[in-house]
Order: sequence, then C-alpha cells, then structure tokens
Amino acid sequence: MDLGLTDRVYVLTGASRGLGYATAECLVADGARVVLSARDADAVAAAAQRLGGPERAIGLTADLADAQTPQRLVAAAREHFGRLDGALVSVGGPPPGSAASVTDEQWRHSFETVFLGTVRMVRTVAENLAGDAGGAVGLVLSTSARGPVPGLGISNGLRPGLAGMAKDVADEYGPRGVRVVGLLPGRIMTDRNVELFAATGDPERARAEAEAAIPLRRIGAPAEFGRVAAFVLSPAASYLSGVTVPVDGGVLRSL
Repeated sequence: MDLGLTDRVYVLTGASRGLGYATAECLVADGARVVLSARDADAVAAAAQRLGGPERAIGLTADLADAQTPQRLVAAAREHFGRLDGALVSVGGPPPGSAASVTDEQWRHSFETVFLGTVRMVRTVAENLAGDAGGAVGLVLSTSARGPVPGLGISNGLRPGLAGMAKDVADEYGPRGVRVVGLLPGRIMTDRNVELFAATGDPERARAEAEAAIPLRRIGAPAEFGRVAAFVLSPAASYLSGVTVPVDGGVLRSL
C-alpha cells in the first residue's frame, strides 16, 4: 500500500534515538523528509546524517521546555524543505518513582517539559497546518494514559491529561483538516526501557516478568512502533483522528 508520504515533510521531537528516530526511519524509507530535534547536538546531527543528510533529514538542537522551540521547528521545515505536513511529538520519559515519592521539583520539571512543552508543540503545529492544506499530529504518550503503570507516578499523572488535550485539539482543528492522534507504546526495547529494567537490580528477571505479562510474550522493537506512527501520520490514515492507538502487544485490557 502506498502511504502517500513521498516528499511530505514532518517534524519529530526527541528523535535522535528511540521511538522518534524509529518513526523518522520509516517516514524517510517511504519518501518523506524530516526535521529532527533533540537536546543533544551531536546525537541529533548524527541521526540526521544516518537518515540521508540534508536532502532527506536535518537536525536541530532544541528543548521542548523552551517556549520558542515549536515555532523554530516549524520555520526550519518550511525554510529547508518548503512545506510542513505534520509532526510527531515525543519527549523523554519523566523520572521513575511512585506519585507520592517523587519530589515537587520533579513534578514541576516534568510538567514544564512533558506536559506544557507537548501542549505548546501540538497547538503550534496544528495552527500552522490549519493555515495550509491540513495534516497530522501524533503524540507519543504511553499505556499509562489508560491505566497506571507501577513505578511511573509522574507519567500516570501527566499522560492521561495529554490524551485529553489531544482529543480537544482534534475537535477544534478537525474542521480545518488537521488530524490529531495519540500513540500509546507499551514495552518497546528503547534505551528508556533498558534503564527501567536496570533500575530493578535484576534486568533479566524484570524483562522476563514484563514479557510474561504481554499477550504476544515479547518486548516490541522500535521499528514496530515506527511503522504504526508513520501510517498514522500519512495520508493513508486520512479518516483517523481524535483517538489513542495502543502499540503494546495486547497489554491494555480495555476494548
């Protein structure tokens, strides 16, 4: 199936590695062009080079906590590639710990980056797409948007709010041709999950226990998420909006 991605342009945040980078790989493989952002200058430059360099990908050093970041990324897409068709908004996971054990400062910092930074990015991209021919915005959330994940109290608090925000933006900008979709990754073998397994003190046991709780009995690969995200952002998903899509091997029990 042709996803219709040829020469379309997408901004991806937090995309020097992990789920953002995996999505960028899938988009570029199908003919799209991408603007990557991350806080590590060397990492994002290397990621853009691996994807084909300036003809296919550029990298910008940026932090979603900076209020100027969304407009900088939108401008970079237009200046370098001449258009903008959508975005995948991803931000590093907040620190682990129960909701009662993490500090006020950890809550405050996570709100500024994970929550408010995402809100700013989504509304900026949606407004710019609405002024053009429409497009799509995907949010990398977590299965914690539907059910709490033990040991991830901040995520359990912030992700459901972002899912509600995404639905609100989808309602507001839908009449102007903009689609908004939340993506709910479960256990995907990214650096984040490697760190979470390591934090238990027995990563092999932690991985085995996690796999036993997944109906497919295995941890997902980043590319498996990337293919779903690329489809969601593509014109092939043109009637998909205002929903959250689990990519979790069947873990969520809600229908």
